[in-house]
Amino acid sequence: MGSFGPGAQIPLQGSDGQTAATHALASAAYRDGPVEEILNANNDWHKSTVKEGKWKKLFRPDLGEAFSRAVQVRTLGGARKPLIQSFGTEPQPVVEHCLAATGIRKQRDTRLTLITLVFGILFLPGLLLWLGVIQLRRMVAGTENKRTSAVGTGLLVGAGLLAVIVMIKLPVDGLLSIYLRAMIVAPVAGWFLAKRVCESTAKDLRERWSALLSGGGIGAKVPEAVPQDPTEKAAEALRQNLEKLTAEQQSNVVFYAGPKGILGMGTRWGSWTLAEELVPKDGTEIHDFRAWDVVRKIHDQLTLLERGSLKTGFPKPTVKHWIVSPVGEGADEVARPDGENIVHFQVKPHEIQRICNDQQFGSGNRHYLGVQFTLWDGQLVLTMMITVTSLLHTLRVEVTGHALGPVHSLFTTKPKAKTKEVSKTVRFWETREIQLPLVDTDEVVRLAVRAPLTWFPAILDFLGGKLVLPEPFGLRHAWAAQPWRHRFMADDAIRTATPVMRAVHAATIKVLDEHGVDTERFTNRSLILSGLVQEPSPRKADAYDA
Repeated sequence: MGSFGPGAQIPLQGSDGQTAATHALASAAYRDGPVEEILNANNDWHKSTVKEGKWKKLFRPDLGEAFSRAVQVRTLGGARKPLIQSFGTEPQPVVEHCLAATGIRKQRDTRLTLITLVFGILFLPGLLLWLGVIQLRRMVAGTENKRTSAVGTGLLVGAGLLAVIVMIKLPVDGLLSIYLRAMIVAPVAGWFLAKRVCESTAKDLRERWSALLSGGGIGAKVPEAVPQDPTEKAAEALRQNLEKLTAEQQSNVVFYAGPKGILGMGTRWGSWTLAEELVPKDGTEIHDFRAWDVVRKIHDQLTLLERGSLKTGFPKPTVKHWIVSPVGEGADEVARPDGENIVHFQVKPHEIQRICNDQQFGSGNRHYLGVQFTLWDGQLVLTMMITVTSLLHTLRVEVTGHALGPVHSLFTTKPKAKTKEVSKTVRFWETREIQLPLVDTDEVVRLAVRAPLTWFPAILDFLGGKLVLPEPFGLRHAWAAQPWRHRFMADDAIRTATPVMRAVHAATIKVLDEHGVDTERFTNRSLILSGLVQEPSPRKADAYDA
């Protein structure tokens, strides 16, 4: 019992300045507005879709509801597919905010369900009458046919007159007359109560949305993820799934999807290859060495990149050994390796070394050494990948650049007050803006109708529709824009290549010199590449014109 705490202690920001992208994605859980807005955030390679429901107009989800539901199912589902790492962000806080937003909406829906039961179900004929009136109003507002509009207006007027007649004079007396009058009034009273509940929740959600994008310290409260005692199996399962999400984020296995580049790292925008024959120095022999010896020296050199001669040097990079697995360009899922050489989604060091030395040709995974810079508070992720291969007497050292741009601007927009422009009363040629309520009549009806089905999300998906996430799914790359449209981000990407490549070449040449290799050809080739890398034009290095 002593190992179970009273509540979750959730950090509000990542450990290395990755808060901007994380908070931008998390803010989607609290947003309102139509779910179709997220389609504007699709990029060339990863496209979300919206699956329409059978009764879309009445049961449709808004953006926050659909996003929270889709992300929770995809990341925490029992039989979920593997996830792509979210470089530049922390996926666990995003998922926790989705859980927190769902919890807030469930509290609202519980109140709405009680209101619907008392003021709606008990007076069902009146509720159906008012729902019919509202539906007719929607039809009238949405039609362009004047005859249809006139018929709808007539039906609305008829429904209104019927309600007045019922209230003033009834052909029956006693309890039935009281019920008939209450049948007309109760749904209206329930609507006023429901509107207050909806407006207070909408205000709370918008405050959280705004606080996340303003850099405020608003944490996601997910008490259901912390078991209070060992018998709470659901809470324990949720806690384990969140831990699994974080463990998968730290995996050292990535997937290369052809022209899509390395999933999660972005497309490959540049490639520079140093490949020359290994020739011994005069009067000596080449001392045997393997690819891992070169890679290890390069690794040590790359960790020193932040130590520049000038005060304005690199920020501290992340240098890591990666195992890269090939997948098809159109693959809709990936398969993470398992076995005795895998622990918590991590390939063991001795297996990494074996792959580096042995799997350089033919089928199988490959080894890459990556140096990664997370810039712009997580909005820009630059990764330079280095691979070393040796075939016969030729040593090949390839440096490639990958860039993952900022999350789409949709996720960085703050909530705006709902306003309407109207003409002034006296000076009718002038206009002014009036503030509208956060929740209008149609929205109250939508939320009240959906509320009783909140505990049956599969039915809501069927009736109202849902958001379908792009596959293979990763929170960061699914909605990443190209960095080349941002001048300074593009500059940062291009400037990274030269010092990284020169550090790689310097380490390579030093290893070769120590093992009796004539380095003249390698040095000459390195000087040529140092000139080529200064070309200020990124290109689609994976789109072969063949």
